[in-house]
Amino acid sequence: MSKAEKRAKFEAVFTAIRDELVEYFKSQGMPADATAWFTQNLDYNVPGGKLNRGLSVVDTVEILKGRALTDEEYFKSAVLGWCVELLQAFFLVSDDVMDSSITRRGQPCWYRNEGVGLIAINDAFLLEAAIYWLLKKHFRADKSYVNLIELFHETSFQTEIGQLLDLITAPEDKVDLSKFSLERHRLIVLYKTAYYSFYLPVALAMYLCGISHRDAQDPYALASSILLPLGEYFQIQDDYLDYAGTPEQIGKIGTDIVDNKCSWCINTALAVANPEQRAVLDASYGRKDAAAEQRVKDIFNAVGVHEKYAKYEEDAYKRIMGLIQTIPEAGLGVEGEVKLKREVFVSFLEKIYKRQK
Repeated sequence: MSKAEKRAKFEAVFTAIRDELVEYFKSQGMPADATAWFTQNLDYNVPGGKLNRGLSVVDTVEILKGRALTDEEYFKSAVLGWCVELLQAFFLVSDDVMDSSITRRGQPCWYRNEGVGLIAINDAFLLEAAIYWLLKKHFRADKSYVNLIELFHETSFQTEIGQLLDLITAPEDKVDLSKFSLERHRLIVLYKTAYYSFYLPVALAMYLCGISHRDAQDPYALASSILLPLGEYFQIQDDYLDYAGTPEQIGKIGTDIVDNKCSWCINTALAVANPEQRAVLDASYGRKDAAAEQRVKDIFNAVGVHEKYAKYEEDAYKRIMGLIQTIPEAGLGVEGEVKLKREVFVSFLEKIYKRQK
């Protein structure tokens, strides 16, 4: 099945669960204008992205089971995948309000649509609530139900912690590089991105496949120990490409420098800059000025950010591959059950290693 066919099959499940949610809304006696608003909220904010997180749930279930999924298995995997996309939509709608962002996924941010404004905050809550309604409808009788609910709650909390760290460290309108550090960057990435983008989809698939927790070499703890560094590597790639990639290559103009982002690049430069270079960074970073942005890039070049990134990438690849090798070749898990396999993590790593966009 081609990538486009896989996406189309996955999107068909969104249509089904969107209709379920809208029917529930109607069943609560909601008038037509409220139902239409809720429907537009779902259609506008949930299915428009790359869908990598949601599709990762389905892909991981297929790898763990080692065969093509039945129609029922596919549907349940895809429902969980769309719950991850609903979580993503909840975060993005909220984040865009907090950041006063202009566009998202090539269209105006939801809150900037006529008549929406700060109603977007409640719309974000509705997107989050939809997750738990879908879990109850489709997994209430499943032995994984409580684990699925707890995982979504825990991951939401972790991501919101990461968002707080990011907001208080690097507000767009107040530049203070003394708050920046590679350790602060690591914490922000871990909590804001790695848990929900990497660990959540795989853990959901593991629960759906019936993989159990164990005291000795717990598969979930092992998965986390691989996926969190993988998520950190992915975000550092993103940070580097924002600085070093061309618009033709990455599909956008990098804005981390002018937006005062606590990115890997600035933190790497701060760690090695001499006093003169530090003074330039303090005076130029986070300024809405092309000349100031270029001065920052010149410092990045001078302190060797390109070379440091190349070394980081090779080291990260070797470190993560070494962690993957700690999984037994036959898989990790209880005999007779679905086992955690190296292939789950290798497929993630190979997709992002040396990516250019």
